[in-house]
Parts: sequence; structure tokens; C-alpha cells
Amino acid sequence: MAPQKKTIRLLILEDSQNEAERLVSLFRNAGQATRVHRLTSSDDLADVLQQTWDLLINAPSSSNLDPSEAIGAIRKQAKDIPVIQLIDGNDSDAITESLAQGAQAALPQGEDEWLILVANRELENLEERRARRSAELALREAEKRCQLLLESSVDAIAYVHDGMHIYANRAYLELFGYEDVDELEGMPMIDLIASCDQGDFKGFLKTYQTQQGSAELICGGVRADGGNFKARINFSPASYDGEPCIQVVIRAENDNAELEKLREISSQDLVTGLHNRSHFLELLDSAVERAVNAGQGASLAYIRVDRFASLQADLGLGDSDRLLAELSQLLRDHFTDQAQLARFGDDAFAVLMPEAKIQQLEQPLTELLRKVEGHLFDIGARTVQTSLSIGAATLDERTAKARDVIDRAHRCAEELADGNALRIYNPADELAAAANRGNVLAMLQQALEKNSFRLLFQPIISLRGDSHEHYEVLLRLLDPQGVEVPPGEFLGAAKEAGLATKIDRWVLLNSIKLLAEHRSKGHSTRLFVHLSSASLQDASLLPWLGVALKASRLPPDSLVFQFDENDAVAYLKQAKALTNGLAGLGCRSALSQFGCVLNPFNTLKHLSADFVKIDGSYTQDLSRQENQEALRQLLADLHGQGKQTIVPFVDSATVLATLWQAGVGYIQGQYLQGPSQSMDYNFSSDDE
Repeated sequence: MAPQKKTIRLLILEDSQNEAERLVSLFRNAGQATRVHRLTSSDDLADVLQQTWDLLINAPSSSNLDPSEAIGAIRKQAKDIPVIQLIDGNDSDAITESLAQGAQAALPQGEDEWLILVANRELENLEERRARRSAELALREAEKRCQLLLESSVDAIAYVHDGMHIYANRAYLELFGYEDVDELEGMPMIDLIASCDQGDFKGFLKTYQTQQGSAELICGGVRADGGNFKARINFSPASYDGEPCIQVVIRAENDNAELEKLREISSQDLVTGLHNRSHFLELLDSAVERAVNAGQGASLAYIRVDRFASLQADLGLGDSDRLLAELSQLLRDHFTDQAQLARFGDDAFAVLMPEAKIQQLEQPLTELLRKVEGHLFDIGARTVQTSLSIGAATLDERTAKARDVIDRAHRCAEELADGNALRIYNPADELAAAANRGNVLAMLQQALEKNSFRLLFQPIISLRGDSHEHYEVLLRLLDPQGVEVPPGEFLGAAKEAGLATKIDRWVLLNSIKLLAEHRSKGHSTRLFVHLSSASLQDASLLPWLGVALKASRLPPDSLVFQFDENDAVAYLKQAKALTNGLAGLGCRSALSQFGCVLNPFNTLKHLSADFVKIDGSYTQDLSRQENQEALRQLLADLHGQGKQTIVPFVDSATVLATLWQAGVGYIQGQYLQGPSQSMDYNFSSDDE
């Protein structure tokens, strides 16, 4: 039931153990899972800098290590670790000095809320820098692949800046009869255009540079030997070596009328003669480019024929196509020549109006509704009447994808249940509608009422010959469309709404029921069931659980109650009482996400947990020796206290040998088996 949280790796330079603990508590109470190390010396700093860390918080001073030395060591090793320097009082000179030394932020000690805000900002900036570096690597790889594709392309491709060639591929050179790209570098493209077409080419290029988007021109080309050929030239905006330019793709024309006819037909809908869906999407992509890059907005209307399925059943396929053809002619007559019309689906048309604001479309679209409603279509020997539902949306500089605009207009049209109406996309209304469609709290309440949560089971495998079968119970919530809602979303909402204890008890009741049924078939099975922080504080849980276990007749040790380390630290007194009470009932307990607080073993002094599940951050990048050693040491300390250990998130075979050598008791992860709706893992196969 517990989602995997992103763990923040935090360094703290602070002589006081209590103050360091207080800082860790700040992050924990702010909802941040942390893995912490307190710096004690310059040698300690040198050791930990061999690993990856996300943030360093320096006290105003330290007898073990000067804060400026810590900042200097990070800068010297070029480590991307943001530093927050705490200052005694509100000394502006000290703040300036810290920033000059290389700290990303400096603020007075004791300003806890300010500290968390600054820390969140620096962590977000760090994630963006890491993402940018990854994107830059991916971009370089993509550019290499694109360069190879350009060189091997059979199409003639060049890049032109201010009318001059800056790159041409081999096919381009061969088309114009040049041996080397150096012969073309710096040559104006117009020199390769037939003299009779140069005037048109200049005018086209001037217009294109103001409009951008994709465009096409047919003109004569001139080879190096003076020979002429007819060329179809496609222009599109691009960048080369980081500079904006124009990509030119040239295909030689052979005056084949049949080929030209095929090209025209490929972009048309055969029934209506309008653009087909695929060609319209290309036009829409170009419009989005112009909107984003050149600020040239546009508007889109999605036009759906009301109750078309009934009309089609009544008229038949042939006559319903005739109706669509007549309706398309009505659309042509209604809109201006600038409008791009398409048949977008079986019962839908789309209209793209370049450089038209959505308010300008409202009147013509309303008139279209009235015109179609009052029109009598003569189909064969019959007279047919119909109406439209129209949704409209705008393209502007904030439009990310053409698909977004289509979806908005389509949704507006679909929401007009009675038809013969127009709805224009409004961002404010859309936000409210989206909240109603996907309100997580409403979905949670419905799932509780209708008993419609889903339980999944993931096996926990023993590496030491335990004869019991173990599964962790995972809770899933489905939205009205049957798609899983991420646990991080609905568990947080449940906690805020006070539904966490109800959900925990639903999980417990259904887990007990399914476990009793499964064990009745001869299985020796234990279930790990997660408890939220709300259940840790629920004094009525133990008496309720005692009654439920008695009614189920299950062995009490067949249930293991699991809760997070952060929750146990925050509610240590309640967690201690609960684990003692569970032991009194004969049940077992487990502490999960272990090893992230400053002194994790202090928690175990107060809790009689039977199992300890290591935090997933310890299994990240086990190819590095220092990470293996950290995991081995943690496991050795736990085994020394007699704890049974579980390592989750085992996603590959490569880490199994390391885990075995480290003495892990149990493992869990996608490599073994992902969560399943049934307890069907073959545990016996692991013993062979």
C-alpha cells in the first residue's frame, strides 16, 4: 500500500546531535523522505563526497570542520551539491560572504519555514540541472544519428541561413552536380534557381521568413553544368549548429500528371473532397509551430453530426455518404477561402481558421448551426434534416501540441448532449470539469462504499530457506475509466480527508478474508499489510483487530503489520504501544523504508519489529563499491540485533549475488515478480 518515495540525500554540518535531529525532523514533517549523514571531520567529508548527495546544510560554525572548508571542497571537486549556509542572526555581511564563497543560499539559523522553502527551491533546481545534463547527452546522441541519416538520405537536403548554404548532403550535391560541399558553402541558394523563376523565388522566400511553418514551391533548378530540371522544394524551420535556419528538401519533378494526381488524392477524403485526417493534422502541426514561434494564433472548430449512427442505420452507407458530401459543400460555402476544412472522423469535420481569434469564430459558427438545422438535404428520393454539435478551441503561444487543441474542441462538442449547440473551450471551466471528472476524494469514497478497491500481491522471497510463503499487500484505486490512480495521489488525499484509517481497515478485512481462503487450500502463507500513520495513532485498532482475527480463525503470525520508518519516528510512543500490542496478539510487525533518518537504530531500541525492510535508495547503483559496503554494514548491524531483513526493488539479476553475499534474508522486486491480483507465485522453484 505504501508508495516508493523519492529519498533526498542530505548532508548536515552541525556539532549538536540534537540540532541535527531537529533539522531532519523539519524535512520529515514537510513530507520529504531523507537519507542523512552528519559530517564530523574533513576526512569524513572527503569520504562522503565519493557518493552522490542532494543538499548540504551548514551550521553557522563547527569545531570539527569549518563551513567554508566544506564549501571549498565541494567546489574543488566540481560536485553539484547545493549548499545552504545558516547564519547567526541576520548579519548581511555574513550572508554576502557565504554567497561569495559559493553557497547557493544563506539565511538566519532558526528560520525553519524559510529553510524548507529554500531547500525545496534548491532541490528543484538540482533536479532541473540533472535533467538538463541528461537531455544534453540525449540531444548530442540524437544529433549524431540525425547527421548520419542526413548523409545517407536519398532526398536532397540542405540548410540555408539568410539565403546562403551552410550545409548540403551528398544527394543534394549530386542533384546539382557538385563534387564537394565546399563548393556550395556560402553560395546563395538563388544561384541554383532558374533565372525565369528567381523573381518568384525571392518573393516566396521573403514571405516565408515572416510566416514560418512548412511550405512548398515548384520551380526550375540549375545544375553545375548548366542543365535545368524541375524541382519541388519543401521549406521548414530548423536549426543547425545551434543557429536558426531553413531546411530545404528537394525532389526532382518529372512532369508526371498521374503522380501529381496521386499526391493530391492522398491528402483528400474520397467522400467529401475535403482534406483527410492525416493531412489536416499536418496543417495543424504547422499552425502550432506558427503560433509558438511567430505568435500567429489560430482557431479550431470540431464539428460533429448529431445522431449520425441513427442516420446511417436509417439511410444506409451510400446515402449517408451523400449526406456528408452535401454537408461538406455547405461548409465550403459558409467559410472563407482561408479556412482549412477536413473530414476528421466518420461523423466529424474540423475547421482551422488561421490568425482568427476564438471570439471571431463564435458568430459564424452560431450561424452555421442555424443554417444546417434549417437546411433540407435531398438524399435520393428522401428529404433529410440534421443538426451539429460544435466545440471550438484556440491555438496560441502556450499551445504545446496539436493533439491538445483537438482534444479540447472534441471534448466541448461531446459534452453537448442535446446537440445543435456550440461550446467554446474555457480554461477556467475546463479546470472545474477536470476536477469533477477525476476528483480523487470522490473516487475514494465511492470505492469504500462499493467495495471496489483492488488488492495486489507481490511475493517476498526468502534467501535462507524459510518455508512460509510471503506476500506484500498493495492497494490500487481505479478511476471511472478503469485506469489506475497513482498511489502517491490517492493515499495523500485519503490522509488529508481523514479516510486513511477506514481504508486501512478495508485492506485488513479483505486481506484477512483472502488469506483465510488461500490458506484453506494448504498454503502456509503470510501477508505483509501496510498501516498508515493514522492507524498508528488509532487506539481502537488493536481491539478491533483481535475480534477480526478471532472470527477468521487465522494463525495470528500469518499477518505482518508494516509501517514506515518516518511514521514510526514521528509517532514513536504510539508505534511502540502498537508493536507491543501486536506481539501480544501473536502478530508480527515490520519497519519499512529503514535507514533514512539520522540515527535509524535508535528507533529499533523502542520497537520490537520482527522484520526490517531496507529503504530502496540502498539498492540504487550497487555496481559501486561504496554503495555495496554501505548496504553490507547496515545489514550486518541489523542481523546483529536479530532482525530479519528484506531488500525491496530488486529489478535485475545483477544485484542478486551482491545481496546474497551481504546476507539478506528476503528479497522483493519486479525481477522476481511484479504485483499480481492472485497469490500464485511458485515459491518451490526458488528452492531448486
